[in-house]
Amino acid sequence: MDIKANLEAVKKTILTQDCLLVAVSKTKPISDLKEAYLAGIRDFGENKAQEIQMKQTEMPEDVNWHMIGHLQSNKVKFIAPFIHLIHGVDSFKLLREINKQGKKIDRKINVLLQMHIAEEDSKFGFDKNELDEMLCSPDFLSLTHVRIQGLMGMATFTENKDQVRKEFRSLKSLFEELKTRTLPVFVQLIDISMGMSGDYLIAQEEGSTMVRIGSSIFGARG
Repeated sequence: MDIKANLEAVKKTILTQDCLLVAVSKTKPISDLKEAYLAGIRDFGENKAQEIQMKQTEMPEDVNWHMIGHLQSNKVKFIAPFIHLIHGVDSFKLLREINKQGKKIDRKINVLLQMHIAEEDSKFGFDKNELDEMLCSPDFLSLTHVRIQGLMGMATFTENKDQVRKEFRSLKSLFEELKTRTLPVFVQLIDISMGMSGDYLIAQEEGSTMVRIGSSIFGARG
């Protein structure tokens, strides 16, 4: 597996410099991460809190760690001190816990709100009504140690590219609509994280600022 060559191939398909490549290194050994680091990657995505905690101690300090999987509230404390961005905040309960842990260490933690855009029932995330309810809640205004910098969404796992495009487009539309609202200062709406190895080209065309790519860089997981 030539990780450096794979990375170069992937980088050629990133459409703009504004789109961040997050190398999804979940389940991969530290040796693979170090090889990607030497090839220029600084943003790594993991989906288990304790795995990311372990890897963080073995990698250089300038790595940006992205939590991209479903995060349980009781695992937030393991990553709160160092996490660069939590992509999958899919409930107000989780957001409150992140705020709580951030407050304990006096650190504002960057997050994305995960929206349920896929037709599959298995995907996590807010629906539009749940999002509106949270944004209007007095409790939401009390958050002091989170910074919501955008949205994240996962498209349906399907060969139907039109469906995938429609789902990504719906997330971009919501993102633009939210930017017209008056929101608290900790809601900044800078990024849209959408697109993985199978659909990141479409995601970029529909406005993604952050793509999460694993198998095209590190190879298929065993």
